[in-house]
Amino acid sequence: MIYGYKRPIQGDEQMTNQLTTVEVDQLYIEQHPYAKKRTQLEDLLMNLQSGDEVYVENIVVLADSLTQFEDLLKVVERDEVAIHFLHDNISSTSMLQLSLIEATTFFAKLQTACMSHRTTFGMQEAKKQGKAIGRPKKSDDNLKRAFHMYQSKKYTLQAIKEETGISKSTLYRYIDHLGE
Repeated sequence: MIYGYKRPIQGDEQMTNQLTTVEVDQLYIEQHPYAKKRTQLEDLLMNLQSGDEVYVENIVVLADSLTQFEDLLKVVERDEVAIHFLHDNISSTSMLQLSLIEATTFFAKLQTACMSHRTTFGMQEAKKQGKAIGRPKKSDDNLKRAFHMYQSKKYTLQAIKEETGISKSTLYRYIDHLGE
């Protein structure tokens, strides 16, 4: 049997670009991008039998971490199932033929992609909950004080930083912003 698995990923939240080039007998679609409660993936894994094939667009669709990827590879190896990653043009069976440098590069890219995926969707979820994202802004009064100290030419940048907590780069960014 040929299975497909989709879930929202960074850059394809609607899953419109996944599995467009392959025909599958049964498609499993996860409705959310998060690592927890991946019921469709669990259902897929429970239905796999020896000789089955699973197609996913890329590894991030299937795994959220290197550890999860390793666990999934162990399951499919034990069940004698092949997983095909279309974007990477690789399968679970052909990974064994990679050189050490190719494998290292592959797993480094996987780790980066997993972190990017988690960060992107984590930030989106935090924004939905009304949480502030990023570094807190410096108070305008403190920035103005730093700017006046800078303009007076009586203070060094280090003294301004010690007095106001405003770094050199923040001060220059503020000065550039005022110039615009």
